Amino acid sequence: MHVTMTVNGEQVSAEIEPRVLLVHFLRDQLRLTGTHWGCDTSNCGTCVVAVDGEPVKSCTMLAAMAGGHDIRTVEGLADGATLDPVQEGFMQCHGLQCGFCTPGMMITARTLLDRNPNPTEDEIREAISGQICRCTGYTTIVRSVQWAAAHSGQEVQA
Repeated sequence: MHVTMTVNGEQVSAEIEPRVLLVHFLRDQLRLTGTHWGCDTSNCGTCVVAVDGEPVKSCTMLAAMAGGHDIRTVEGLADGATLDPVQEGFMQCHGLQCGFCTPGMMITARTLLDRNPNPTEDEIREAISGQICRCTGYTTIVRSVQWAAAHSGQEVQA
């Protein structure tokens, strides 16, 4: 079947199998490998992308269902050499260790900050509650999002 969607600001079209998951479409057909594929059961949240500004576990969505929608992956956070404050926050506050959950965490953080530019610690923890990080204990992830909230609107060069 034919599908067309906007991914990171660019319209893409492709022929796909009706059963292909969005995570596989992004990784295998578009080569956007920043979206990680973890548990395949929708438990871990490493595959989170933004669909029309909402965080979605891309292992639970068929690529065909994404047709006509706006998809944002971790590759779409930076604007050229200008990092998104979320990306910079994860660097500044050591919000990652192994990095496997990081792309999904960053997308979730960006969607939270787009809706609520000054979230509380509890709001941040609730937003990321659907994602598993086995390395950090979440403290540095929360600090990273708080850093991003405090520095949003400022350009950060990579």
